[in-house]
Amino acid sequence: MKDLTHGYPAKVIIKFTIPIMLGYILQQLYSLVDSKIVSEYVGPDALAAIGATVVVSNLIIGFINGLTQGFAIPIANSFGARDMDRLRKNVAGTILLTFCVAAVLTVLSLIFIEDILIALGTPIEIRQDALDYVNIILAGIILTAIYNCSSNILRAVGNSKVSLYCLMVAVVANVGLDFLFVSVFEQGIKGVAYATIIAQAMSAILCAGYLLVNYKEILPTRKDFSPYQGMYGNLITTGLSMGLMGCIVNIGTVILQGAINDLGKNIMTAHTAARRVFDIMSVTVYTFGIAMTTFVSQNMGAGKPERVRQGVRHANIIVTVITTVLIGLCYAFARPVFEWVTSTKEVSIVDPAVMYAKISILFFYVLGPLFVFRCSLQGMGRKIVPLISSIMEMVVKILSAFFLVPAFAYKGVAFTEPISWVLMTIILATAYMTGRPEKYIKSEVD
Repeated sequence: MKDLTHGYPAKVIIKFTIPIMLGYILQQLYSLVDSKIVSEYVGPDALAAIGATVVVSNLIIGFINGLTQGFAIPIANSFGARDMDRLRKNVAGTILLTFCVAAVLTVLSLIFIEDILIALGTPIEIRQDALDYVNIILAGIILTAIYNCSSNILRAVGNSKVSLYCLMVAVVANVGLDFLFVSVFEQGIKGVAYATIIAQAMSAILCAGYLLVNYKEILPTRKDFSPYQGMYGNLITTGLSMGLMGCIVNIGTVILQGAINDLGKNIMTAHTAARRVFDIMSVTVYTFGIAMTTFVSQNMGAGKPERVRQGVRHANIIVTVITTVLIGLCYAFARPVFEWVTSTKEVSIVDPAVMYAKISILFFYVLGPLFVFRCSLQGMGRKIVPLISSIMEMVVKILSAFFLVPAFAYKGVAFTEPISWVLMTIILATAYMTGRPEKYIKSEVD
């Protein structure tokens, strides 16, 4: 277990973030290689089919990830306060709620996924491929939930390395399984999905197994499943706040995807590739937000508001430096990267992807602080303002789908998220600067 309440904040935050960042980058690099394998061995239509389903699966998986991140806030707060009895009870509640939510989401998503794809206007020629792929992915929701629950409990008590090691094993296996199922067994798009859920099973077993074997002091006993007063209310509101943030944003993304689908298969392929690269770039700043959730939660529990403020300042400086480096890399290498990912030099595919990346990256100067402020507010126990900011992003995406994209085609898509980032950061920064951490320490510790 790692105590984040001591040491120079910038050093502590960077050291804690690096394993998280590497884990997310590994996941995104796998997605990039996955796209390459699909485009090379199955074809561009298959890549478009996956792209048509990603927004739906991300909506569900993103909700579970956000939910378990939210559950981890009371755990981290209890750890910072050195209240181990309350910590174990929070872990017990987290496990029960995670399994219940995962079971419900699996059933509902499998029932309604075909209707959702039809509602999104998924082209008929790729619809069956999309359905074949996403049904397998959705059947593995429980595996994703187990991994996210385990990794977020570990991060709450300061261990950000184990999830990285588990992902390293899973990603290597996933790439190998992709080639096996697609190239050798010729399973096509189904093979890609099978490889993914097998790898998810591996990461879930490894992470949960490590937690069970090495962290027995925080594992609940039978008596810990008897909650303290207000425990489930706190877990549910904190979990839902973070889960709904991602869910609300992804609802907007799903609607925006419907507008993208109307632009044709080439644009769908370009956008799928662009999002793969965007996701790799964005995790370098997004993960500092994840780290700040734990950093702030622990320090709020320890009653150290000045350290919270210092950590937020340091994190904002770090993400600004990272953004400057990313801009240089993007403008230098975007075109060859997209030609490689899509396995084509077709300008109707590569040019839109390059445009999307070059526009988005310039606004990372706003996106980085957005993640820092939003997650820091969550760590302080402020659940409403981050949720409002996410609603703002959803509204912008919906308005873009109906007005911006029809007027400006794919360029409208490229500017949609940057517009929302600016508005969200204004809201979040204002809320943070006008609400000092001292005001929220008592309610978090009590």
